[in-house]
Amino acid sequence: MGLHTTQCALCCCKGRPLAGSSVSSRLAGRRLAVLWVLVFMMPRDAKGRVVYLSRALRCACPLQTNAKPVFLSGKTLFPEFPTVIKNVFPTSSSSGTFVSSSLARQCSGIPKEATSGESAPGRWMMSELGLRRRGLAAIARRREDCAQEGLRRGQVLPLQYLQSSCITQRSWVHLLCPKMLRIVLCTVLLVGALPSLAEVSQGHVSVVLLGATGDLAKKYLWQGLFQLYLDQVSSGHSFTFHGAALTALEPGQRLMFNVLKKLACPPDESPNRCAVLKDQFLKLSQYHQLKTAENYTMLNREIEMLLRQEGLKEAGRIFYFSVPPFAYTEIARHINSSCRPPPGAWLRVVLEKPFGHDLESAQQLAAELTSFFKEEEMYRVDHYLGKQAVAHILPFRDQNRRFLDPIWNRHHVERVEIVLKETVDAKGRTSFYEQYGVIRDVLQNHLTEALMYLTMELPANLSCAEEVLQRKLQAFQSLRGLEKNSVVVGQYEAYASQVREELQKAQDYVSTTPTFAGVLIHSDSLRWEGVPFLLTSGKALDERVGYVRVLFKNRAYCTQSETLRDAGHSQCKAKQIIYYIGHGTLNNPAVLVSRNLFKPIMPEGSWREAAVQPELRIFGQPLSDYYVYNPVKERDAYSVLISSIYHGRKDFFITTENLLASWEFWTPLLDSISHQPPRLYPGGVENQHLLDFEMVGEELAFALTEPVELLHPDRPTLSDYKMIQSKFRQSPLVSAWSEELISQLASDIERAAGQAVARSGQFHLALSGGSSPVVLFQRLARHHYAFPWRHTHVWLVDERCVPLTDPESNFFSLHNHLLQSVRVPYFNVHPMPVHLNQRLCVEEDRGTELYAKEITALVANTSFDLVLLGMGTDGHTASLFPHSENGLEGARIVVLTESPVKPHQRMSVSLPLINKARQVFVLVLGKGKHDITSLISRVGHEPSKWPISGVRPSSGRLVWYVDYEALLG
Repeated sequence: MGLHTTQCALCCCKGRPLAGSSVSSRLAGRRLAVLWVLVFMMPRDAKGRVVYLSRALRCACPLQTNAKPVFLSGKTLFPEFPTVIKNVFPTSSSSGTFVSSSLARQCSGIPKEATSGESAPGRWMMSELGLRRRGLAAIARRREDCAQEGLRRGQVLPLQYLQSSCITQRSWVHLLCPKMLRIVLCTVLLVGALPSLAEVSQGHVSVVLLGATGDLAKKYLWQGLFQLYLDQVSSGHSFTFHGAALTALEPGQRLMFNVLKKLACPPDESPNRCAVLKDQFLKLSQYHQLKTAENYTMLNREIEMLLRQEGLKEAGRIFYFSVPPFAYTEIARHINSSCRPPPGAWLRVVLEKPFGHDLESAQQLAAELTSFFKEEEMYRVDHYLGKQAVAHILPFRDQNRRFLDPIWNRHHVERVEIVLKETVDAKGRTSFYEQYGVIRDVLQNHLTEALMYLTMELPANLSCAEEVLQRKLQAFQSLRGLEKNSVVVGQYEAYASQVREELQKAQDYVSTTPTFAGVLIHSDSLRWEGVPFLLTSGKALDERVGYVRVLFKNRAYCTQSETLRDAGHSQCKAKQIIYYIGHGTLNNPAVLVSRNLFKPIMPEGSWREAAVQPELRIFGQPLSDYYVYNPVKERDAYSVLISSIYHGRKDFFITTENLLASWEFWTPLLDSISHQPPRLYPGGVENQHLLDFEMVGEELAFALTEPVELLHPDRPTLSDYKMIQSKFRQSPLVSAWSEELISQLASDIERAAGQAVARSGQFHLALSGGSSPVVLFQRLARHHYAFPWRHTHVWLVDERCVPLTDPESNFFSLHNHLLQSVRVPYFNVHPMPVHLNQRLCVEEDRGTELYAKEITALVANTSFDLVLLGMGTDGHTASLFPHSENGLEGARIVVLTESPVKPHQRMSVSLPLINKARQVFVLVLGKGKHDITSLISRVGHEPSKWPISGVRPSSGRLVWYVDYEALLG
C-alpha cells in the first residue's frame, strides 16, 4: 500500500503528490467551467477521442512534434467530475474502469497475488512506491513498454503509466492549431488562471487506530476517519491510516477491510466522487498486528520509510486508543519508547472512557499516562461533546450574549434539566454495567460535561481552548458536594437475572447496581446559587431521547384566556431554551427557544430555521411556540471530534485537571450509595409514575411510595418500633432509627434555642465536628425555618489543625452543610483560630488563649446554652482522647491536643468547660459505634481511659441520642 501519487493531466506537480488525488471543493466550480471549455475545444481523432500530447513544456524529455497521442480516461484526467468527463470522452467505458485486469497484468507483469484485493484501476494506478514496497521494482521499468502496447491496441491508459519525469506543474499542451490555442488562452484568462489541484504540501499525517476491529471502531471510528479524509483530502496534508489490533495479520486484515468496504459517504456527496475517494481511502489503509515492542518499532520504521521514499515531511501522528483502559499503560509505554514522531512533528493520543472507576483509580491512571505523554498530547474523548446540540451550547451563549446576559442567572432561571433516556436495557453489557452502573456510565461524564457548558462563565475569547477549559474547572470547583439524599436510584427488574445468566452468578445473588438515577446538583457560584440542576438517565425507560432544558421563571399574570394567548407575545406561556440532542419527538438535533423569550442569533452556514410542524408538541407546547433550528448538515459526534483532534482543538476534550475534578465531585456520592438497594421498575411504558421524583428542600425523593410485598407479614416491621425514651448512664436516653432520631434532635435543639433567646436574648451553641453531625446540620438548614438564627452564636467544640478551607476542617463542613444555608450574622460565627501567622496550631501564636478570651467575653459565666458532642470508637469526645495530657482537667478552657489519627494536631474545648454548659447532647450513630456504646454503658467515671465518661454537667442536663444500630447492634 503506497501513497496515492497519481497526478491529473490538467495539473501536475513534479515530485509532489496530490492531497489524496482529489480536487479542492473551493475550486470545483471554477475548474468545471474551464474544463467544459477546454474539453470541447480539444482536437479529436476519427473516433471522437480527445488527443493529448504526452511530451510537455519544461519537461525533461524534449518536445517531439511527431509524438504519438495518448488517450486518457476521464477519471485520470479529472477525478472530481467523473460523470462529466465520461460524457465528453466516448472512450471511457460505462463502468468507469481504466482497463481490464488481464491487460493490466499482461502489460505490467505484476503477478495476480501481488495485487490481491486491488481493483483493475488500482493495479494500473499503483505508484512506483507501491511497486517497490511489493518487491517489484523491475516491473516499474516496463511501464513505457506497456503504454506503447496500450496505444497499439487503442486502449484507454491512465497518465500514471507515462514517464513521471515528463510531468511538471502546469506544463501541459494540446495538439491545437494556433487559432484555437489563442481562443483557449483567452478563455483561461477570462475565467481565471487554473490553480493547482494540490495545495503546497503541509506534511504527512499518520493515523493509527488501536482496536481497529472492535465494536466502537466498526460502528463509529472508521466512519469518522473516512469523513476526516473526505473533508481534508485537499487541505495540503497527505494521510495514511493504520488499523491495529492484537489479532494476527491475515484474519485482522480480513476483519478490518470488511468494515472499510461498508463505509458510506454523506448523502450530499456525489456517488462517483464517493466511489473514487472510498477506493483511495482503502488504498491508504493498512492493518498491523501490534502486540509486542518489536511490532511498534516495525510500525515506526514503515512510517519513516514511507515518508522517505515519497519525499514527504512528517506533520504528526494520531494514536486512537479504542481499547480497554487496562491496556493504556502498556501501549503508552511502547508509543513513547519507539513510535513517537520526530522533533517538529506533533503527537496526539486519543483516549476513550472510562477514565477510572473513582477518584483514586482516575488519579492512578492519570499519573501513569502523564509519565509517557504531555498534557497537550492527550485527548480524552467524551463523544457527547461532539453531539451537535451539546457542541452548540457555548457558541449559542456567546452569540446571544445580548439576550442572555440579563437572564442567565438565579434570578430568572427556575431550574435546569439534563436528560438522557434509553429504551434498551443492559443485556449483553452486564459485565461492564456491574462495574460501573448508570452514574459512572452517563452522569459522571456526558451529563456533567453538558452541565459545565451551562454553568461556566463565558471567556472573552471562546476560540481560546485554554480559557474555555479553565472556566470549566472553575465551574467544577463551585459545585456543592453531593449527599446520599441528593440522589434517587432504580434498577429494572430483569437486570438481576441477566447478571446471573451472563456472569454465572449464584441464584441468590443480589445486585445493587443502579440502571436509573436522578441527581440534584447545586452550584454555589453567585450566578447559580439556589438553582436546581436535575441530571437524569436510565435504561429500559419509556422513550429514547436526550435534551438539555433551561426553564425560566414566569412572574407574569395574564388576564386573557389561555386559548387566546399569542405565543410570540404572551408572557404567561412557558419560557425555555432546549438543546435537543436527538431521538424522541423531533428525532434530530435542534435548538428551540420560546418565542416569548427572544429570537436567537444562529450561524447561517451551519444552522437553519426549521419548518413549523404544528402537530408536534414539546413539553406540553406546540412546536409553533418555539423558534426551532436544525443543523444544515447532520454530523456524527465522532466525526466532529476526530476533526477537532486533527485541528488540535482541545476544548472538546477532557483535561486531566477537569477529569479529576469530576471524580472528586462524584466519588463521595458513589461511595455513600454503593450498598443502597435501588427501586425496582418493570421497564418501558409499564414504569408509569414509579420513577417520578420530586425536590424536597435540597433533597430528592421518589414521588410515589414504592409498592412493598411483605415476605413475613406476621413479623414486626420497622414502623412497629417506636422511639425509646429511657436512661443511659443515669441520664435521659432518646433512641430511634437514625432518620427519626435526627428529626427529634433537631427539634430539641430548636426548642432549646427558643428558650435561651426568650431568657437572655441570645443562644450560644457549641457544635462538634466529624461525620455524625452532618445529617443534623442538613436537617436544621432545610426543615427548621423558625429557628432563631439571628440571635444564635455558633461556636466550635473542636477543630483539626488545617486551614479552614480544607475539606478536613470541621468549620468547612459546618459552613457547607449549615451556615451557608441559614442567616446567622457574620459576627456571630466563631471558628477556632488554628491558622495564625501563616502557620497551624503553634503554641507561640496563642490561638487557644484567643479563643478562650472570646468565649469569656461573649458567653455569660463561660456557660454555653447547649453543647453538641459525639463519641469516637475509642471513647473520645470533642478532641479529647484517651490518656490525653491536656483538657481533661485544670483551669484552661481551650487546649491543643494530639489525635492518634491524621491530622494529629487538634484544638479543643476542655472537659471542665463542657461540664459548665446548661445542656449537653451526645449524638451516637451507626453500627460501628455499638461496641463502644455497650462498653460505655457499663463503665464508671474514668475520663483518662474514656473521656466521654467524664461528661457530667455540674448544674446542667445531659441527654444521649443513640440510634438503634449503635444501641442494639
